[in-house]
Amino acid sequence: MSWVTKTLSSTLGRKLIMALTGLFLILFLTGHVSGNLLLFKNDGGEAFNIYAKFMTTNPAVKILSYLTYISIIGHVIYSIFLTKHNKSARPVGYAESKAATSSTWSSRNMGILGTIILVFLVVHLQGFWAKMHWGEMPMVTIEGEEYKNLFLIVSEAFKQEWLVALYVISMGFLGFHLSHGFASAFQTLGLNHKKYSPAIKAVGQFYCIAVPILFASMPLYIYFTS
Repeated sequence: MSWVTKTLSSTLGRKLIMALTGLFLILFLTGHVSGNLLLFKNDGGEAFNIYAKFMTTNPAVKILSYLTYISIIGHVIYSIFLTKHNKSARPVGYAESKAATSSTWSSRNMGILGTIILVFLVVHLQGFWAKMHWGEMPMVTIEGEEYKNLFLIVSEAFKQEWLVALYVISMGFLGFHLSHGFASAFQTLGLNHKKYSPAIKAVGQFYCIAVPILFASMPLYIYFTS
C-alpha cells in the first residue's frame, strides 16, 4: 500500500483527488438544485416536504450523502495542501507577475473563494440540514402521513434580509469557484482533446452561471412572495 500512500501524498495525487471530489460535488449540486426547484411549486410546500423526507430516509441516498460528506472534507483538506505547496514552490514575485498575465481572477483566488463557500456551507448546514436531522421540527400532515415541515423552516428563514443577501452573494462566489474548478478538473484527469474540450468548456461556462443563479433565485423568490 506504500505506492498508494506515496501517490495520494504527491502533488499529482492531490490534484487528482481535488478533481474527482470536485466533479462528484458538481454532480451533488446538480441533484440538489434540481430537488430544491420544488420550492417554486405553489402547493404550500407539500412536494418539497415529501422530497426532503425521501432524501433523509432513503438508504441509497444516505450512502450518497456519506460520499458527499467525505468529498467535501477531502476537497477542503487537499485544497489546503495544494495551496501551501504552490506558495512554497514558487518565488513570490515571479508567481504574482506570472499569474497576472496568464490566469483568470478566479483561478488565482480559488483559496479565498473556497473559504467563503465553506463559511456559507457551515451556515447552510446549521440552519437547515442539522435541524432536519436532529432539531425540533414542526410537523405537517400530507395525505394522512406526517412529514417534517422543512418548507416552513425555509420560508421563515428567507424572510430575513441578511440571510437572503448572504445566499445571493455566496452563490456569486460559487459561480467564480466553479468557473475555474469545472475546466480544471477535466484537465487534471487528462480529458483534453481538440474535438471535445470546446464542448466541455461551453458546458462548464453554462453550468457555473445557471446553477448559482437557480440557487440564488430561491431565497429571493421566497422573500418577495411570502
